[in-house]
Amino acid sequence: MNPARMRANLDLTGSRIVSERLAAVLAPRLGKAAAKQLLTDASTAADREGRPLGDVLARLPELHGVCTPEEVAVLLDPARYTGAAGSLVDRALKRRGTPDVTPTELTAPPEDPAEHGRAERVLDVPEFPELPAAQQPDWPHPGALAAAVAELRRAPGLVHPAECDALRARLAVVARGEALLLQGGDCAETFEAAQPDRIEATFRTLGQMAAIVSEASALPVATVGRIAGQYAKPRSKPQETRGEVTLPVYRGDLVNGHAFTAEARTPDPSRLTRAHRVSATTLELLRTFAARQNTEFWTSHEALVLDYEHPLTRITPEGPYALSGHLLWIGERTRARDGAHIDFAARIRNPIAVKLGPTTTPDEAAALLDRLDPEREPGRLTLVTRMGADAVRDVLPGVVRRLTAEGARVAWICDPMHGNTVTAPDGCKTRRLADILDEIRGWFEVHLECGTHPGGIHVELTGEHVTECLGGTYEVTTGDLPARYETACDPRLNRGQSLDLAWELSDLYAKYQLNRR
Repeated sequence: MNPARMRANLDLTGSRIVSERLAAVLAPRLGKAAAKQLLTDASTAADREGRPLGDVLARLPELHGVCTPEEVAVLLDPARYTGAAGSLVDRALKRRGTPDVTPTELTAPPEDPAEHGRAERVLDVPEFPELPAAQQPDWPHPGALAAAVAELRRAPGLVHPAECDALRARLAVVARGEALLLQGGDCAETFEAAQPDRIEATFRTLGQMAAIVSEASALPVATVGRIAGQYAKPRSKPQETRGEVTLPVYRGDLVNGHAFTAEARTPDPSRLTRAHRVSATTLELLRTFAARQNTEFWTSHEALVLDYEHPLTRITPEGPYALSGHLLWIGERTRARDGAHIDFAARIRNPIAVKLGPTTTPDEAAALLDRLDPEREPGRLTLVTRMGADAVRDVLPGVVRRLTAEGARVAWICDPMHGNTVTAPDGCKTRRLADILDEIRGWFEVHLECGTHPGGIHVELTGEHVTECLGGTYEVTTGDLPARYETACDPRLNRGQSLDLAWELSDLYAKYQLNRR
């Protein structure tokens, strides 16, 4: 489609036609009110950013989740709403039927009648106690927040409890030393980047990595994406200063915008409901990709913003499940034993993970084990160590030995990213692949020494050819960083570097298997 022609159409009466057509497509999926709000938000964004409305609309992930690229082109060009093109759109709408695919259907239970009955028995949203909660947004409009939370409480879950149980069973196999976990994806997802091609690129990269590692280790690999919910980030400082201007720090698209303006950086509760919609679309695409390859794929994110997590939790006869994702983790900055985040994780039946940094003491780790996995159930708790190449060999042994003595039956996972962030000469954050691999090697050494199973890795990556981390077969240098430094927060491995890591990991697991014999 000719962009100039599209903009001209939208500048005239075509914008009304486009809005009507988009509403017709999106309303069955999202509901009339949500579809209308989405289009209003797009119009506001176009005005604020000085961009043509058509450009903003063309990048709506919700739209791409409903339509093929050809259908999107027709929808955004009113001059083509006649003849064959109009019929194409009509057929698309008719093919999808009314009501259209909804988030409820995205999490439809298995065909087993017993499981279907279980889904029908989902009851209500639990109440959570008021506890200290770190890293929460300072929402400026209580009324808008209450409305967003109420909408999430009414919304269907993004995942199904049976899916969470299935992943928990896979992680139990990891904890027993009979499988591996590969967890990866964006540092911080953005709404704008939730495009089918980018989502598929990440899916394919993770799939290739899993195949490489599984072949070398002779173990099955459970693949879990940092995706369909990784929209919030903890930050070390509440504000950011550029020149003489100080604004709230960017906390992820779930909370505020990345642009350095007062309007964008103001926390906006409507982003909570948009995150739910975009996550539903992303999940639909992932399930399509997984079905095509006859493989399993699960989602995960940091359970950070409790105004999002709490209302998406549902009570079942088996107990509460967080239906925002399959696996949720509690980060290094929010893992206070008596805080709201650990309390939330302790209550839900999902498999859960906790990040452990270089300051973690054996006593702290043991206290978290008692709080989150008192029954010592394999599959319940995953411990993700993020200690840095310089500290992992010194800090990790004491933690592993203490928890082993406490009867822990956890999945031990290495996050080699967060402890190895450095600043490049131009001031941007980066990571060296060499440091990342060194931490993984040190982590392996510790588990071999302690007689525990190195259960897998947790990495920030993308299937795109970005230039954010240094090194790799197709070496990225500091001079290359500006070429495609696209992350919304921390630097990610690109596709080539991710595969480099997988090959190194395959060598380590091959040697590990030989040592076990």
